[in-house]
Amino acid sequence: MQNSQRNPRQETLDEELVEHATNGDANALQQLLGRQQTFIFNLAFYMLHSREDAEDAMQEVLVKIATNLSHFKGASSFRTWARKIAVNHVIDMRRSRPEKVVTGFDCYSEYLDGAPDADVFAERGDTPETALLVEESRISCTMGMLLCLDRQQRVVFLLGEILDTSDSIAAELLDISRENFRQQLCRAREQLSNFISGRCGLMDKANLCRCARKTSAFIRDGIVDPSRLQFARGHLETVAAEARSRSELFLRLLGKSQEEMRRLYPLFEAPEVARRVASLVGSGELKFALNLN
Repeated sequence: MQNSQRNPRQETLDEELVEHATNGDANALQQLLGRQQTFIFNLAFYMLHSREDAEDAMQEVLVKIATNLSHFKGASSFRTWARKIAVNHVIDMRRSRPEKVVTGFDCYSEYLDGAPDADVFAERGDTPETALLVEESRISCTMGMLLCLDRQQRVVFLLGEILDTSDSIAAELLDISRENFRQQLCRAREQLSNFISGRCGLMDKANLCRCARKTSAFIRDGIVDPSRLQFARGHLETVAAEARSRSELFLRLLGKSQEEMRRLYPLFEAPEVARRVASLVGSGELKFALNLN
């Protein structure tokens, strides 16, 4: 993912695409939206812990951007303007089902303590498919920890640690001061670090929680669906090799480089929505697609 610091060449190209798009160039609009969909999808996915909800949110945000291009006046870069729309949208949208279930660190800790341990490899066989389920459980659990943060803290953590956004731009997106952003980011890091170090068996061998031993419980409770993977799908061939290195990175959540943080919380590939939104804008299909009839 491209760094979110100011890039004059990027801004110039965006401004050119905006001009063409507002003059009816569907290809320019598609390019403009396509440059933002990975950021928007990952923001929504990590916020909502639901691929389906994240895809819906991404489409809604892209439609907002496309249909409000005439309101872009260049006071900030187009990317900042578009991402502010995305941040406001995910903060204001209704809570996803996982958000309603995980209400804080105490709630999450209580669930993990009560989830029975089982040897998923003994149950399902020591196969790449089973390893993939364990990887799905690990990513799901890691993302579940983010749900323990309230939405404001979660957005701050995502912008500062996963989505590679400078403190100045993040502060602008959230309408807060840079100092306030840095303080909130520090608190979010500390809360996550304390939770991980206090219960994760990979962090401390004295802790009993292990991803592989919780996988069967996650499957039982519908957190992991073997027939419909949300997080680890597409990684079947590489999961065995990457699982160990990612687990090791998990132990070093706090105080390590941003590159390692992005490997722990990888950017997910966004579904192709920009083309569909661009083709709908300006047509009679848009109102139907948004259920506005």
